[in-house]
Amino acid sequence: MVSQALNGKAFEYAFLLSMKRELDKITNVTIISSKQLETAKEAYDTYPSKEDLDRAANAGIKVIYKLEPNLHHGSSPLSLTIQEDAKGREGDVRDIVAIRGENYWEVGISCKHNHGAVKHSRLSGTIDIGKAWFGYNSSEEYFKEVKQLFDELEVLRSEGWKWRDIEDKVDRYYVPVLNAFMDELKRLDNLYPDEIPNRLISYLLGKNDFYKAIAKTKQGNTTIQGFNIYGSLNKISSDGKKPQLKTPKVKLPSRFYDISFKPKSKTTILIACDEGWTISCRIHSAATKVEKSLKLDVQLVGVPPSIHQHTESWT
Repeated sequence: MVSQALNGKAFEYAFLLSMKRELDKITNVTIISSKQLETAKEAYDTYPSKEDLDRAANAGIKVIYKLEPNLHHGSSPLSLTIQEDAKGREGDVRDIVAIRGENYWEVGISCKHNHGAVKHSRLSGTIDIGKAWFGYNSSEEYFKEVKQLFDELEVLRSEGWKWRDIEDKVDRYYVPVLNAFMDELKRLDNLYPDEIPNRLISYLLGKNDFYKAIAKTKQGNTTIQGFNIYGSLNKISSDGKKPQLKTPKVKLPSRFYDISFKPKSKTTILIACDEGWTISCRIHSAATKVEKSLKLDVQLVGVPPSIHQHTESWT
């Protein structure tokens, strides 16, 4: 597991501990044992500066408590769990989930350590991005464009090539793959008007509402974002307690305004949509040796102004 992933796991555990410490004062809290909990604890125990993680988690919890009164108000026990990574591949991006049996209430948090990526997806000559991302099959034109490129990479992979030894890898592979990807987005958008932008955000953010907690160690603060797409966040508690802060329901986009390369970049494209959404997709190899696929680091670089965003300092 790479260090970024380990740091993310460590932050998950710190956040879980912080939630339990605070909630133990006022309600009955149980942490559900699991293999993923052990993995997160191991990452936390080996993290060089646990105090920073704890401060980052405490700052985030302060904000979420003001948004979710059901965390500290309710008669039934509260359970905390760390979800397995497979949940993300199934469309649930939440790392930590708090659950009350009362009214079947739950809330999830996605924990990020010094980055805000929403998805890591792969492109290849066989992956049907249309089906995987939007529920519609990719076109023959798309597969025709990318297959020859990834067939070449498969040959290089079998010969033991390393990415650093391919001098023109960006122009030879990255740029044409991204061009084919952009063309396919536009193609699908023409075939299914008003649907693809909506489904793109749903694919990236998953099938559940959640809060994203981003710990920024250099800045010494934690940012909380509320992705209340389906309207399940920020509810009044069962005993009538109202949230201290509001996170309104967010509108999904229906139109692409622009899909093009980021200025002065050959490895990143920007997808601008209505309702304030802008997505960045950076293509990279993510490995030393050549593989028969390429990775997309996908981030939300623009979000609707209605999304609740609060940055809490902990320095």
